Amino acid sequence: MMVEIKGKITLKRGKEQSARRFHPWIFSGAIHQATASLQDGNWVAVYEAENRLIGYGHYQQATISVRILQFGEMPSDENFYLPKFKNAFSLRRTLFLNDHNTNCYRLIHGEGDGLPGLIIDWYNGVAVVQAHSWGMHADRHLISSALQKLLKEEIKAVYYKSQTTVGNGKNTISDEYLFGMAAQPHGVIENGNHFLVDWETGQKTGFFLDQRDNRKLLGQYANGKTVLNTFCYSGGFSVYALTNGAKLVHSVDASAKAIELTRQNIKANGFSETEHGCFAIDTFQFLKDSQQQYDIVIIDPPAFAKHRDAKHKALKGYQRLNAAALEKVKSGGLLFTFSCSQVVDRDLFYGAVTAAAIQVGREVRVLHHLRQPADHPVSIFHPEGEYLKGLVLYVS
Repeated sequence: MMVEIKGKITLKRGKEQSARRFHPWIFSGAIHQATASLQDGNWVAVYEAENRLIGYGHYQQATISVRILQFGEMPSDENFYLPKFKNAFSLRRTLFLNDHNTNCYRLIHGEGDGLPGLIIDWYNGVAVVQAHSWGMHADRHLISSALQKLLKEEIKAVYYKSQTTVGNGKNTISDEYLFGMAAQPHGVIENGNHFLVDWETGQKTGFFLDQRDNRKLLGQYANGKTVLNTFCYSGGFSVYALTNGAKLVHSVDASAKAIELTRQNIKANGFSETEHGCFAIDTFQFLKDSQQQYDIVIIDPPAFAKHRDAKHKALKGYQRLNAAALEKVKSGGLLFTFSCSQVVDRDLFYGAVTAAAIQVGREVRVLHHLRQPADHPVSIFHPEGEYLKGLVLYVS
């Protein structure tokens, strides 16, 4: 089944420049004229004011009105998504060709793979699909079909999880299996470490694959150390610390369900409560109440700002959090600190951390600048796709 073009968008004169540089977003203010009958999720053709074709994409009534999925003429393939998926899969095969210790990764990363509005994570035979636009929601069965054609006997299930990501949760979308079914929780391996993933009720698609390389880096510093992992979710950093010889690890998360999943993952890797402690408490409260200092502290909070109008408040939040965390680092210890807020760029985050160090009077040196891994690629035409930023700080 091929996609059906439902209408036409014509841009205002001079507003085609970013699209001509292959930026995939068309903002509502750039549109001169649109087919009157368009509905959210429709495929549309996008034209310059001079009636020259730019490409095709998904339409919705929002600030970003069109996400372009195809620049130039549409291909003749029966399933539009299959060639795109083949291209993305080829990249992941290159990345993980000789890695027999990892069977989970991001297969599709939105704009980074030329498919804005679509995330697909691969968990050892299960594809978890997350739509971030009405168009991807409308095409979910095409997407599932393309995945099955691409992965053949490797794929056991396709789970669609978009209830909270399409339409800001103000809709009746249901999370569901589009193909097959898999028992929960589901075991995966990452760099030889074992994790249980719950995509049905867990956060995001079930696991934070974007921290893989940063977890591995933490492991290189963890031997013989005491480690505090805050906002721990399912305990990814905690497991890496323990498997690399950490003396003691404390995991903190406000969610009791997350803490239970952390306990399961610690047990799955052969560790006990002697080496690991769990605390179901708000991170700010834990940092305020605890009298203990650690050799390594990790702070990996959820996004403090999802929109530009929340940026100032988010920066204050990052400063406050980093100040509290720096006070819990022993002299000569390390702070791993992160931001996944797309609207807070690397320089702004760096500034917030600098302000925190000044506030608490600690001498700090930057050892590493951290980012998302290669299976979360950034299109050179869409720099906004670089959302994860982090620092490893040596604290005197």
